Amino acid sequence: MSTEQNKNIVRRFFEELWNARNFAAADEIFAPDCVTHQLQSGAEVIAAARNAEAIKEHIGEWLVGFPDLHFTVGQMIAEGDLVVTYAAMHGTHTGIWNGVSPSGREINIRMTVTHRIVNQKIVADWVLVESLGFFQQLGLLPSTQEIMSNNSK
Repeated sequence: MSTEQNKNIVRRFFEELWNARNFAAADEIFAPDCVTHQLQSGAEVIAAARNAEAIKEHIGEWLVGFPDLHFTVGQMIAEGDLVVTYAAMHGTHTGIWNGVSPSGREINIRMTVTHRIVNQKIVADWVLVESLGFFQQLGLLPSTQEIMSNNSK
């Protein structure tokens, strides 16, 4: 497949699956043995199976907490079977998300996602999310400025 074809599959991931809520797209673009690698600062990489059904469930959980969730793709670069995307997720926390009660706060989370495409299917992805900023936007953690000022005393 060409890099442009691979980029189109990743565009479908963001635009059709997440933004348009077309869950049937997951069946078309995810390999049955797809694996997601969550990259978290200071922690070991967590790899988890994520086939089409798992991604639909994952998206559904996010939409309960953030019904207006929307992705904006900033940059997309492809080489070989890899597509790297810089994106932002925007939404309003109006429902329970991951056990966190609704805050009514708007969030804007930046992330970088690398997808590996084989035979027109996503077979793996590596996700790096701006978790600190996300938790701060939800009011779960103090601002970076507050953290730094407390540490300089």
